Amino acid sequence: MTENNMRKKNNNIKGPIAPKDPVEKRSSIYLMVDSDIEAGSRNEGKPSEEIYLEGRIRSAAEFIGGVTDEEILSLLESCEGFHKLVHSIGVSILATDESVEKVNFVLQNWGKTNKYESGTTLRITCPADGSEVIINVADHEWSPDDDILGKFAFEFDQVGQIAKATVKFYLNDGYEVPELIIDPPVDFESKEYGKMIARSLLNKGNNWRLKKAIEKAERGEEVTIAFIGGSITQGAGGKPINTNCYAYQAYLRFKELFAKDGGDNIHFIKAGVGGTPSQLGIIRYERDILRDGKIKPDIVVVEFAVNDAGDETKGVCYESLVLKILSAENKPAVILLFSVFENDWNLQDRLAPVGVHYNLPMVSVKDAVVEQFYLTREEGNIISKRQFFYDIYHPTNDGHRVMADCLAFLFAETSKEQRDKEDIQIDKEPVIGNYFKDIRLLDRKTNTQWAVVDEGGFTETDRDLQLVEMDLDSHGTAQFPYNWMRTPSSGDESFKMTIKCKGLMLVFKDSGSSEFGRAEVYVDGKHVLTADPHINNWTHCNPVILYQEEEAKEHEIEIKMAPGEEDKCFTILGFGYVL
Repeated sequence: MTENNMRKKNNNIKGPIAPKDPVEKRSSIYLMVDSDIEAGSRNEGKPSEEIYLEGRIRSAAEFIGGVTDEEILSLLESCEGFHKLVHSIGVSILATDESVEKVNFVLQNWGKTNKYESGTTLRITCPADGSEVIINVADHEWSPDDDILGKFAFEFDQVGQIAKATVKFYLNDGYEVPELIIDPPVDFESKEYGKMIARSLLNKGNNWRLKKAIEKAERGEEVTIAFIGGSITQGAGGKPINTNCYAYQAYLRFKELFAKDGGDNIHFIKAGVGGTPSQLGIIRYERDILRDGKIKPDIVVVEFAVNDAGDETKGVCYESLVLKILSAENKPAVILLFSVFENDWNLQDRLAPVGVHYNLPMVSVKDAVVEQFYLTREEGNIISKRQFFYDIYHPTNDGHRVMADCLAFLFAETSKEQRDKEDIQIDKEPVIGNYFKDIRLLDRKTNTQWAVVDEGGFTETDRDLQLVEMDLDSHGTAQFPYNWMRTPSSGDESFKMTIKCKGLMLVFKDSGSSEFGRAEVYVDGKHVLTADPHINNWTHCNPVILYQEEEAKEHEIEIKMAPGEEDKCFTILGFGYVL
């Protein structure tokens, strides 16, 4: 375009004759600030990122939005309060992936009569150019059955697409909150950051096994580093989940420190399953880490410090898992990793004594970051809670980096020292318990020779399962695909199994679907528990103990639908048995 044409074009641009006064900006609560979102695969619907609000929205308003007003925080906890408080919702989506042009923002309320189905679902298409879309609450029809705000979702066109999202609630007149002050970027290269990371080294432990793995890597021999845990190990909050999770980043640090000739000799295994404790981890260890005997890891990082509140055994499964790993013929190193929630909580006090007992390397993210959370930048704050946490449970990319750096610090410190002369001792009395050390998985495909099964009405295979990103995969892998599912059309006959073992766990599917109902479980004709898929209320794997005895005996297990639930479904994912 010539200079004259440009001048003519600019001359044709006219502003309004009488510019409007600027609209007074309402006070607002940030619930997400430039948060990374990623399209994950879903069993139903479009690929999406889901942010659950039930029981979390108050904390999000506190640690992301900086809200301290008790009345405002209380109003957020119900739909009635939400309508009293919120005038409009501002949503901004900025693509970090060129293929993303638009994203659907979804707000779903949980209902009073049917939690996941009777509440309002609001779906608004937002351009992915960073511009803010304002959703006026009064412009939309809301169900009288709305109970609480259930979740935000961001729907993409393709799995793996990435963007950044900001969501804020603009408040009605009469409500004010302090303006949010954005934190300066974390200085990952500073001496102060390095000192913070060093505080994570809870115990160097006996280094015989870890040094052996490091020396193998330096010689160019094959070395496998594996990670087992919950959703943090799965990578939740990291975007992309497969490459920015702490596990993969720690693997890269190990390669950078010790690999030879490009590092093709260093291999990566990741097996985190969201919402599950070591009670499930020990059942799936041989399948998910050892890959049924195909893999012999040299290093295993165990991360259940924020998941084991759900462990019925109060640490016995955790110690049993640690001993199962340590007892392998190739003598792998075990590193105990203690992650932390936004409220500064974890189970380090319960689980760290296991590491002390066997003198294992232990890394505490809690010890590294919590104290400095409460300092100002002038006093020594390095990373704020808003920067570290994606939500009240999971780290951001920055948080995952901190976790990886904590593990890398252990690697580097261990490499500087001489190898201990002797290996650890594991043939001693456990500090909590070792009952489940030799537990194994039994499902429709695996170890079927140990039981006689009469499927009864449980003849179907459930394919709507919890999906988990394993290893470097960005697509979800279905958990426990070789299951037994009962549907109303498959018959009313009980599932029956005869098995000789001293301990038995049932793994069943939790679900938020109203199509699923409760099942009664009997051992030798005696009722032992009611398995309710709606206690957790989302698609998820739930282990429960059926019995625990000192000697192996033959028992008959019966599972049937609870009275009044005959028109419902129930899925047996598998069993864990101790011979």
